[in-house]
Amino acid sequence: MAKLSSSSSTTSDAKALFQTLRSAYSATPINLKIIDLYVIFAILTALIQVVYMALVGSFPFNSFLSGVLSCVGTAVLAVCLRIQVNKENKEFKDLPPERAFADFVLCNLVLHLVIMNFLG
Repeated sequence: MAKLSSSSSTTSDAKALFQTLRSAYSATPINLKIIDLYVIFAILTALIQVVYMALVGSFPFNSFLSGVLSCVGTAVLAVCLRIQVNKENKEFKDLPPERAFADFVLCNLVLHLVIMNFLG
């Protein structure tokens, strides 16, 4: 009986947590949601590459590393962009969103130049 009440308590706590997260995320501006989708896309692409490497093999290992590091690096830069354009973040309140986007584009350019150099 104690196990049943503990399990139902955990389930209700999880439902309350998801409900709270959903209501808090619904107040998020649309530009931050778009950046979130981009981060999810980059991480999923990296995971697909890792699964493909596990199933097929990693003969050109530099290509595998370049692809995964490109996806992860892009996701990290997108998270940095999200932090900078978030209006609730007081640390970057004086930074215009255009400057943050320009930083994002420049850093992505440098990242992908390094990745292309790593390919050989």
